[in-house]
Amino acid sequence: MTYEVKSLNEECGVFGIWGHPQAAQVTYFGLHSLQHRGQEGAGILTNDAGKLIRHRDTGLISEVFKNPANLEKLTGQAAIGHVRYATAGEASIDNIQPFHFKFYDMEFGLAHNGNLTNTKTLKKELEHNGAIFSSSSDTEILAHLIRRSHNPSFMGKVKEALNTVKGGFAYLLMMEDKLIAALDPNGFRPLSIGKMANGAIVVSSETCAFEVVGAEWIRDVKPGEVVIIDNSGIQYDTYTTDTQLAICSMEYIYFARPDSNIHGVNVHTARKRMGAQLAREFKHEADIVVGVPNSSLSAAMGFAEESGLPNEMGLIKNQYTQRTFIQPTQELREQGVRMKLSAVSGVVKGKRVVMIDDSIVRGTTSRRIVQLLKEAGATEVHVAIGSPALAYPCFYGIDIQTRRELIAANHSVEETRQIIGADSLTYLSIDGLIDSIGLETNAPNGGLCVAYFDGKYPTPIYDYEKDYRRSLDEKVSFY
Repeated sequence: MTYEVKSLNEECGVFGIWGHPQAAQVTYFGLHSLQHRGQEGAGILTNDAGKLIRHRDTGLISEVFKNPANLEKLTGQAAIGHVRYATAGEASIDNIQPFHFKFYDMEFGLAHNGNLTNTKTLKKELEHNGAIFSSSSDTEILAHLIRRSHNPSFMGKVKEALNTVKGGFAYLLMMEDKLIAALDPNGFRPLSIGKMANGAIVVSSETCAFEVVGAEWIRDVKPGEVVIIDNSGIQYDTYTTDTQLAICSMEYIYFARPDSNIHGVNVHTARKRMGAQLAREFKHEADIVVGVPNSSLSAAMGFAEESGLPNEMGLIKNQYTQRTFIQPTQELREQGVRMKLSAVSGVVKGKRVVMIDDSIVRGTTSRRIVQLLKEAGATEVHVAIGSPALAYPCFYGIDIQTRRELIAANHSVEETRQIIGADSLTYLSIDGLIDSIGLETNAPNGGLCVAYFDGKYPTPIYDYEKDYRRSLDEKVSFY
């Protein structure tokens, strides 16, 4: 489903390049490929022989650079870019990245995808020691830590700072003479390195951007790794050896584009396998399969192939509606479903429909889509979800940080079924999810973070711990 209606959003997307005469233009196209990861703001910072130049603003990447002059002024052969959806910090231009820090002896740009879990503690300590913050974003913390480090070398300062921040993070740091990429010790967020035909090195949150800019994938950045890119090539280093792969399973379920590969697994293929496994776990009779566009279409294909049921286009997405993620009321959010989706009566009328979706957050979207299908003449609507039930918040870079907003945290499967008006409700099992993604690793949970489903977090959650423990006893009634 669309990010705006479902109210489930990824933190950000980052893109960087070193060694290309049109670095800003390449970064623009790279960010365009990552637009699904953030729609509130965008920016690009370039490096022109050591001089850093930046343009940023709120809105989509095409809106931020609607005036060609804003892109043309970004000269240089290196750049970093960012598309933002705020999970930490206000949605203001002060929080739009990349950030640009200027000091008496140096300057650097910084872009971040993820969410830090010890932000409040670190910010309090830094402010107590005289630090002044110009934004409410947790990204700025890394810059202060780097500048306040007493390590004699700059890379030593960076490593010390990376070991101080906790949570999920993929950083791009643009220096006068190098581009630095770093990933958290669990690799919660994806980050990959590629190479263009002219030798330029690119770094991106998703490999789908490589296809657009004509780059060939080299490899993924590993957990706890720091990568230095300069005129001499690529240097791989580590800032910690205490690592354990736990990539966000929602990247495969929902966030990443189907044409991206994450740790060697194609997202579309993983979603098809999820759909096939869901079909094996499904226990009801039906006539047709209907996927909710767009992120559930791959799972619907897999379900249909495994079950032998026809995969029909029973729901049509209107590609031309305006963004509605800022709508403030429940009524307007529900109306947004009708604006974006239409049920095809000629396909679903008189049929028992299996409605495939990737997840249920509040239940609003599912309830409205079930209603659309029944109004179009479906005799039964069986909702099958290509992921386990979302019952716990995420603290590593998704905008779900309380159990209050999760219907599965407050209602049983049967209660949820009744609330959304479905004839049955089936979630994919956690084991089925892990097997379907199929990462080649011996790490716990197949190298995935599945805390949203079982409440078992792979790291301490630091500043969130107290409120989270309180929320475990809190129940909220939906509708």
